[in-house]
Amino acid sequence: MYSYQAVMARRPEIILRSVGIDYDRFSTGRLSFDYEGMMREAGYTLDEVRGIQAETGVGNTPLIELRNITRLVRSISPPGKGATILVKDEACNPSGSFKVRRASVSVYHAKRLGFKGVIAATSGNYGAAVASQAAVRGLKCIVVQEAYDSRGIGQPEIMEKARACEAYGAEVVQLSVGPELFYVFLRLLEETGYFNASLYTPFGIAGVETLGAEVVEQVRREYGRNPDAVCITHAGGGNVTGTARGILKTIAGSARPSRSARPTVIGVSVDLAGLHMASDSDFNRKSFTTGHTGFGIPFATWPDRSDVPRNAARPLRYMDRYVTVTQGEAFYATEMLASLEGLERGPAGNTSLAAAVAIAREMDGDQIIVVQETEYTGAGKHPTAQLTFARRNGVEVRRGNPAGSVPGRSIIIPEHPAQMSVRDLELDRIRASLIRNAVRNSGVSEVTVEDVRFLAEETRRDDGFVTSVLSDLGVTIAGGG
Repeated sequence: MYSYQAVMARRPEIILRSVGIDYDRFSTGRLSFDYEGMMREAGYTLDEVRGIQAETGVGNTPLIELRNITRLVRSISPPGKGATILVKDEACNPSGSFKVRRASVSVYHAKRLGFKGVIAATSGNYGAAVASQAAVRGLKCIVVQEAYDSRGIGQPEIMEKARACEAYGAEVVQLSVGPELFYVFLRLLEETGYFNASLYTPFGIAGVETLGAEVVEQVRREYGRNPDAVCITHAGGGNVTGTARGILKTIAGSARPSRSARPTVIGVSVDLAGLHMASDSDFNRKSFTTGHTGFGIPFATWPDRSDVPRNAARPLRYMDRYVTVTQGEAFYATEMLASLEGLERGPAGNTSLAAAVAIAREMDGDQIIVVQETEYTGAGKHPTAQLTFARRNGVEVRRGNPAGSVPGRSIIIPEHPAQMSVRDLELDRIRASLIRNAVRNSGVSEVTVEDVRFLAEETRRDDGFVTSVLSDLGVTIAGGG
């Protein structure tokens, strides 16, 4: 009854009971489903989410102009270049990160449906966010983490997050890296009857939409215009998806046109190319537990790998540009934010700041770029703890040109801000991978016209791009289209 195969076979019924969404209702084709219909019927409106979050003090975080960093950026930019850099200080939220926006709606919904508790599978800030909201709403909470390698050694950042979860009253189940995470998660859902506070339901994504809305509203209020670009740390896709949807909804609902209709949405990940996230030997050779390419690429190219059948986080629908930074650059941005702006925040939350410093140098001096999050920092999240841990695991840490960094082998911290840069990933290759994964995972050799349109929406490309990729895969279109 509790063998791995038996539990996995019961996955659809466990998920249905623990989330309360019949995902089959939204299927429209062999590959396609009604994404917006799912978001409308299973989620909450922007105004409803604002009300839910206001009850627990979530949201309405400050938007801060980084005057000293902007001045520094302009001093190393070509004449006339150097955009104003703003940061949304999400560390001011309860539990210290934007993740509480996601958790606030999921926990509210769980209580509304009568669940006695919530469960989340996460090694990131989301665990503390769910625990915090469960504490406020009077629900039990269990957080399941991948915490250790096979030697029983855990990263200081994950240990800090476990401490935070327990401080909020949650039970923390810690596992070693490997495939047992999802199995244990399903078993706990089945045994407790708790709500699945997944990162990837419409509730969680709706919670992040207020962040995008606030970015637009606050920039308009202070500067009389929309931002030109927004940098969003990308891992599982929810941060990009929710923030971008909030931006678009707010702009679409504007009574008057503004100077820049839609800011460029830039996804940013820490480059961990070559490290496998499920590898025991690689697990402790990275300094960032989220916001990196180990999640960013797989979830962009196949969103439905999540713990629910249809992931509400679908970043390729919204990203205009996808860039990477190195671990050393994110640590350097953390030092820069503290020493120049007096804001000590966690390194993972400064991933987008590292990218913004480089991208601002490309932009005109009268433009605005927003970094849409910070995160709290604590003992295990400090750069000193993480870099010491990296050294103990054989990773070289030194100053120099970060372009020479090799994930898992070296962390090179810049000696000068002019050494900070971004590496653009080719979005069309990632889009083609999404189409390829959709075909392979569904096992189809023929698709419908509706499937083609769905894939065009998924990739923000036209039907011609989709049909070209399908043709290369030997997939035909029903009716000869």
